[in-house]
Amino acid sequence: MDVSEPASISTGIAARYATAVFEIARDGAALDALESDVDMLDAALKESEDLRTLITSPLYSREEQGRAIVAVAGKMGLSTTMSNVLGLMASKRRLFVLPQMVRALRDRIAVEKGEVTAEVTSAKALTKAQSEKLAKTLAKQAGKDVKIISTVDESLIGGLVVKVGSKMIDTSIAAKLTALQNSMKEAR
Repeated sequence: MDVSEPASISTGIAARYATAVFEIARDGAALDALESDVDMLDAALKESEDLRTLITSPLYSREEQGRAIVAVAGKMGLSTTMSNVLGLMASKRRLFVLPQMVRALRDRIAVEKGEVTAEVTSAKALTKAQSEKLAKTLAKQAGKDVKIISTVDESLIGGLVVKVGSKMIDTSIAAKLTALQNSMKEAR
């Protein structure tokens, strides 16, 4: 059995929805609204266990999922286009691909705007000044504008983990301690 198949199927489904939503937003000159929707959905998916359960649980009927996701979209103030797409996804039992669709939309928006997205994980929240300085430094390296998406992981102890495209830079203290531990094991 090929274990990559379910992931590729989900990615394909998400890509089709992302393409449709992106083209509707671009044709309607609503890319800024779409970017705002994507940011809000991404944050909600990271923060809300209830939302993650809603989109993945088979215990909810299509109708229950549809009503709930449209209500959530209304509370979040998402655009009509995004609300309609979420309702459609619920009716087709496709809400489980929402995280992949959000990533695909973020990538398409970045390409359209000529930016690159950097995922930054730090031990504590970056200040606005730190985030701006990091964005400028990364922009020099990438040759494009850089949008930073930051998360906090206290297990890093200190430092940063920065992912830009396929490149990853790990300057965290946790990684350095792991490397030191591995080198000490090899020395025995």
